[in-house]
Amino acid sequence: MEIETREFKHSHLVKVKGRLDSATSPEFAKALNELTNHGHYKIVVDFKELEFITSAGLRVLINTQKTCKRYNRGEVVLSSVPSNIYASLDLAGFTVLFKIFSDELTAVGNF
Repeated sequence: MEIETREFKHSHLVKVKGRLDSATSPEFAKALNELTNHGHYKIVVDFKELEFITSAGLRVLINTQKTCKRYNRGEVVLSSVPSNIYASLDLAGFTVLFKIFSDELTAVGNF
């Protein structure tokens, strides 16, 4: 799995490529925690190149969402979610917990 982070004026974009499972979720959690620990709570996660996600990856997403929404500081939004990943999010009931945008530009513009 590859993770790339870019800073914008009002948010941060995290691009995830590959598989997000129990072996790679600690790396994903570390990248997101690094942002929140530095006071960045408006995060866009781009799943355009994500091939697979397990409950471990979903757990990282929900924990980061809780951290970002605490005290109304920000939130995690998703962009470019492939249909198989969207199906996993929907099955877990996560589609109502996250704003999902069709492309990264719209997601970043949300903030």
